[in-house]
Amino acid sequence: MQRRTLLALTLSALPAHLALAADPPTDIANPLPPARLLEALRGGGHVIYLRHAPTEREGADQVSAVMGQCSTQRVLGEEGWQQARALGAAFQRLAIPVGEVVSSQYCRAWQTADLAFGRHRQDAALNFEPAEEYSAAQRAAMRDRLRPLLAAAPPAGRNTVLVGHDDPFEAATGIYPEPMGVAWVVRPGGAEGFTLLGQIRPGDWAGLR
Repeated sequence: MQRRTLLALTLSALPAHLALAADPPTDIANPLPPARLLEALRGGGHVIYLRHAPTEREGADQVSAVMGQCSTQRVLGEEGWQQARALGAAFQRLAIPVGEVVSSQYCRAWQTADLAFGRHRQDAALNFEPAEEYSAAQRAAMRDRLRPLLAAAPPAGRNTVLVGHDDPFEAATGIYPEPMGVAWVVRPGGAEGFTLLGQIRPGDWAGLR
């Protein structure tokens, strides 16, 4: 999907350090490196927000997409299928414990979940709002649906995987998740409900041990 600028979210809607800017950041100030994130994930207790794997084309489809009808949506391309399978293999190789796997209702999200983890349940809370240019109310709706999922602590010794999209994550955190396939590691709890720890990009997994 083409990166969009999210402009009109009021500063009161998010804490100052999470407020959306005209050109949203793609990282946090002091991210943990992938090796440290791996250590955290092996202990469980985290939420992994995974942007779906690469699609066969780019572009917004949330206005015309019909849930349950993949022919109306962007779907994974060959690179996306390969990347999702490789991600699942990396989780097994690295002994990352996974509990619940939740995806949006879009085909590219649940396809990514199934290819990587072999299971998923769908939750509309991870969906887009049906617009290409969001109103403040629509951005707030995406934020308010997603933030509780990011703040929900998984069972002890497990990590929850959320497979979703760019705009809802940006609305909830102020961070634009790129590229497709990037994984953000989130620690539930704290004053804001959750803390972003850092990201693992698709090319990082192969180098982790």
